Amino acid sequence: MKKIFLIRFLITIILVSVLGCTTPYSYQTNGYEDVIVIEATITNEIKNQEVKISRSYKLEENKSKFETEAVVYITDDLGNKYEFDQSDESYKSVNTFQANPDRHYQLHVLTKDGRSYISSTETLPQQTEIESLNATAITKDGQLGVEITVNSTDPTNKSKYYRYEYEETYKVVAPKWLNEKAVVELFAPGSFPKGKVTFVPRTQEARVCYLSQKSNELLLTSTNDMSEDKVVNFPVRFRSSKDPIIRNRYSILVKQYVQSLAANTFYNTLKEISNSGSLLSQTQPGFFYGNIQPVDNPGEKVIGYFGVSSYSEKRLFFNFTDLLPGQPSPKYQYDCPAPIPESESSDYIFTYCFSKTNPDCQGDQILNLLQSGIKVYFPTEFPTSYILYPVECGDCTSFSSNIKPSFWID
Repeated sequence: MKKIFLIRFLITIILVSVLGCTTPYSYQTNGYEDVIVIEATITNEIKNQEVKISRSYKLEENKSKFETEAVVYITDDLGNKYEFDQSDESYKSVNTFQANPDRHYQLHVLTKDGRSYISSTETLPQQTEIESLNATAITKDGQLGVEITVNSTDPTNKSKYYRYEYEETYKVVAPKWLNEKAVVELFAPGSFPKGKVTFVPRTQEARVCYLSQKSNELLLTSTNDMSEDKVVNFPVRFRSSKDPIIRNRYSILVKQYVQSLAANTFYNTLKEISNSGSLLSQTQPGFFYGNIQPVDNPGEKVIGYFGVSSYSEKRLFFNFTDLLPGQPSPKYQYDCPAPIPESESSDYIFTYCFSKTNPDCQGDQILNLLQSGIKVYFPTEFPTSYILYPVECGDCTSFSSNIKPSFWID
């Protein structure tokens, strides 16, 4: 379950419980019900499985509260017990394990204040592999771009219900990178000028970097009403031809979860809630239960779902020119104009000289901007003028990583 949907879901619940379905909205929460939130999906991957436990939060707060010091474990119908330890802001299984066919799994949670929760028993659905991913140049809603679609087939006709997530990774190439770096050499205190600009070779990669981001939406589809259990060109992601993310080389890892009818119903309802538009709409639902219940307090509300899913993944790469040849390349993530418009030259071009009386000398300003790390140097044709761009234009490590991912293929 993606956190952005839980957040919006919790806000809806708080509005309903505090304000009622038709009471006018008030940003400040005057009454608040503390509700536990449990998110868990185990799969047939051999890995450290994960359980997330947090508390609901008020409208004026901006982050959920991680539930610490809980006792978390999963059992199966053979008496096996899989224990979890707290790790950062989730719980990870002590040992790697995978969900197996024909086994029944159940989640158990005991919080530090002595409250116990238990899920229904869940089994592993049919495993179906992703057959292919396709990246196609299309025009969607009047916008040219690239759409990623997924295809999958289950010849046994048992999978039926599919959920997708994705992770995007893309290359960043700084357009104003230089192989030397302008640094400030400071003189003794009280000196005038206080320092000077010197140039040193770069010792680390700053031109080519990589950024990754995960999906924050629920992508669901079902083949239940079809004659064959086939997912055909299901759209997972669309990127506009103007999006800087596909400016150079782009990769997407698509993850497929085959889930039960109950899980599909839960996530579909959750999606409808999160897509219902304004939180002030008159269609706000009541409390929405999953498959996790309190053990000792039947009246206590619990948010969340424990699922067991079969898992498959596939990755693809493409360059902008592969799919959109002849189209103008998207702009860089930051404004790095070349040539610099005359109307904006004062924002970029600085005169390198020092004077206590001449206001045109901007040496101190240059030193301060370089020393602060918010600007980078770029040469001009005039030895006394410096172009100073935002640091992101010449050093991609200022907002991304220069470590090439292990899966990356150029």
